[in-house]
Amino acid sequence: MKNYHVVIPAAGQGKRMKTGRNKQFLLIDHIPLLVHTLRVFEEDLLCSEIVLVVNQEEIAMMKDLMKEYSIAKVSHFVVGGKERQNSVHEGLKVLSGNPVVLIHDGARPFIRIQVIKELVASVEETGAAIVGVPVKDTIKQVNGTLVAKTVERNHLWSIQTPQAFYLKNILQAHETAVKQGYIGTDDASLMEYMNQPVSIIEGGYDNFKVTTPEDLLFAEAIIQKRKGEKES
Repeated sequence: MKNYHVVIPAAGQGKRMKTGRNKQFLLIDHIPLLVHTLRVFEEDLLCSEIVLVVNQEEIAMMKDLMKEYSIAKVSHFVVGGKERQNSVHEGLKVLSGNPVVLIHDGARPFIRIQVIKELVASVEETGAAIVGVPVKDTIKQVNGTLVAKTVERNHLWSIQTPQAFYLKNILQAHETAVKQGYIGTDDASLMEYMNQPVSIIEGGYDNFKVTTPEDLLFAEAIIQKRKGEKES
């Protein structure tokens, strides 16, 4: 199996968290959220390097964080763009060659290394691969305050990160999107826009993005659960 590189956007302000600061610095089990995420890739032997996309004014703080928690694989601190898509593009541009590259949200700290391995194996077969989980809730299409119809959910998945690509392919997709003014809803949608195949593997429902204050409670619970798994 090939080694991979990972781009992690961590420049968002997290307005829904309502803390008035970048949520990446919020503590979960006494450790910053971003550090939990980075440790997964730091510990994965197949991860060659991490490109961290950050706010200009937070670069010094991020560097201090890497030193404090011994995160050695971060090779670049790249200043993010206006939108997440722009930030990811900036992060991709510092990489060279045509390695497998993963794009992963800094606020998803619970991705498992085994899922990453399955994702990398899948991208080697199809050229692009994403992680997701089948939708569990009933899904309804709504117009205003009225239900229009119930949507068949058998083929619906909730999509997560990491998302994996060959570098040249995802860079080409980003450059095409810039030229044509296309803004995707996730990284894989840029490949779909270019009519390129994207495969999907099943991840876990605990691989959620920490977005709201309530999510911090769920995150603490998952950490305690995983600590119990290691002890048993």
